[in-house]
Amino acid sequence: MQKVVGIIGGMGPLATVDLMNKIISFTPAKKDQDHIHIIVDNYSQIPDRTTAILGKGKDPTPFLIQSAQRLENAGADFLVMACNTAHFYYKSIQESISIPILHMPLETARFLQVNNRRQVGLLATDGTIKTKLYQHSCQSYGIYTILPDMDMQKEVMEGIYAIKAGDIEKGRLYLSRVAEELVKRGAKAIIAGCTEIPLVLHSSQNLCIIDPTEILAKSSIRIATEKEVAKAIG
Repeated sequence: MQKVVGIIGGMGPLATVDLMNKIISFTPAKKDQDHIHIIVDNYSQIPDRTTAILGKGKDPTPFLIQSAQRLENAGADFLVMACNTAHFYYKSIQESISIPILHMPLETARFLQVNNRRQVGLLATDGTIKTKLYQHSCQSYGIYTILPDMDMQKEVMEGIYAIKAGDIEKGRLYLSRVAEELVKRGAKAIIAGCTEIPLVLHSSQNLCIIDPTEILAKSSIRIATEKEVAKAIG
């Protein structure tokens, strides 16, 4: 029997829909009934994770815990989060529920190791960069990360918030410019370390984009169809 996937969503709404769409797209289904049962809590009222981490905003932890507990009570067997930066609060959320949470940065690092990507650039929010979610995850798998400098990082944030505001073209312009610069500095691939980024950046002849949302979606499918779900997936 398939497991039920719970998505802590709303961070942002478009990224949540993107994750759900990827789970549906990658599921090898021939009819409706072959698809995985997904419960989504599109809780867009969760305070901004980056501003909180930088000490400028409301703590999102209670909201994230509420969402996780709602999903568990609704029948989810394991959870995923449609936000990279939210994984800073992973431990607190996991301790509040009895079902496991899949850890997107660690899943991405495992993917990079398996595919022999040893030097990668990272595009992510200020909060994700500061907490070193991806740097630590990649380091544990022997992968070196190249980060944007201060001016480049400002462009990354401009791009991310442009996408959140619905200005897709502006977001693509800023983010593609920084991605290309990281490739010039030696990156063999670019981690799209914010769930908005894969909405505008895609792999091309000169650019390899690693999409953690896609990796998370495929891991969710694998775990949902496994016979057992371990307590600590992360």
